[in-house]
Amino acid sequence: MPRGSSPKRERQYEHIKESGEERGMSEGRAKEMASRTVNKERARSGESKTASRSSMQGKSSSQRGGERSGGGSSERTKDDLYQEAKKRGIEGRSTMTKQQLKNALGH
Repeated sequence: MPRGSSPKRERQYEHIKESGEERGMSEGRAKEMASRTVNKERARSGESKTASRSSMQGKSSSQRGGERSGGGSSERTKDDLYQEAKKRGIEGRSTMTKQQLKNALGH
């Protein structure tokens, strides 16, 4: 963390770093991501002396709320749908196609 960082930014850095490590990132990559995120937040809130143009444009990471994370589609698998149908007690689920499971579940 840069000198003069607030306790809030230090907590934010640790939280982001730990979150990255929990998701399987290497320690170095997690530290880099946390540093970049906190530095951008500091620039946006006027806590740093200088700020790049890219730091000041677009949504901040806190506003974005992870909407770019994950990278996968939100499409549920047939097995996911089958398990939900099983929980709901939908009959005939074992012979249903994925689309039929979606329709039966109201998706």
